[in-house]
Amino acid sequence: MLILFDNGVPAPLRYALKGHIVVEAIERGWDRLLNGELIAAAEAEGFNILLTTDKNIRYQQNLKERTIALVVLGNQQWPVLRRYVERVLVAVNTAVPGSYTEVDVPLH
Repeated sequence: MLILFDNGVPAPLRYALKGHIVVEAIERGWDRLLNGELIAAAEAEGFNILLTTDKNIRYQQNLKERTIALVVLGNQQWPVLRRYVERVLVAVNTAVPGSYTEVDVPLH
């Protein structure tokens, strides 16, 4: 799958997503786009998943009829998140177009 990392997603997570192509928003110059613009740009470029830390995105965007899945990390701190990478992998590997999945990661 083609995965877009939104701002805030720890870069080292990309190495755990073997078998997927990961691109960071900043690499495309999309780091300043608002959520709706970012989702539209990602869909236009064929991304399957937007991985983000923005828990409010599902309230701000209509996900019906979207071709991209949203996976939201419950904690963006890499020292904590790295212990829960398996949860991220499950969310990524089961994502379908238009879905929203929040990965439960403790704050500590």
